Amino acid sequence: MTKTKTAVRARAAARAMGDDDGEVEALAAMSVPDLAQRHLELYGEPTHSRNRQYLVKRLTWRVQELREGGLPQGALDLIAQHGDTLPERWRMRLAGPQPTPVPTVPRDPRLPPVGTTLRRVHGGASHEVRVCAEGFDYQGKRFKTLSAIARRITGTAWNGFFFFGLKKGATT
Repeated sequence: MTKTKTAVRARAAARAMGDDDGEVEALAAMSVPDLAQRHLELYGEPTHSRNRQYLVKRLTWRVQELREGGLPQGALDLIAQHGDTLPERWRMRLAGPQPTPVPTVPRDPRLPPVGTTLRRVHGGASHEVRVCAEGFDYQGKRFKTLSAIARRITGTAWNGFFFFGLKKGATT
């Protein structure tokens, strides 16, 4: 973001806030849910904190940052110069607010990391299954569940986690 865009954004936010001292006093009187909402408005992303003192300090700093126009151009130039050596969080902030990612279905904690190969000997034959981001690969075919693979191997219904010896939080 250029200095001009930053300055314009800061001036617009400052006009919307009105009196700097009044905004800071209002922050001190807000509840945690109100502070979280204000964080979303000022930063463009939700907060993960529910610590009231932290939120008041962080939002007070943001109000002052917007009032003063953000970092000086020299500091922004140094940040741009160092590029990938900076922490990812800093680079994200320089890029501006990003759209909130769509929540994904959480992975079962019994599943090993993607790319892991599960091995099981059954009926005198060794069977290998590769864990993928969306299911499992077995003999060149994609399966949604380990139970479907266990049924294919044995011909009867099995719990796939039990068949492959996976326990909660265990990795193979």
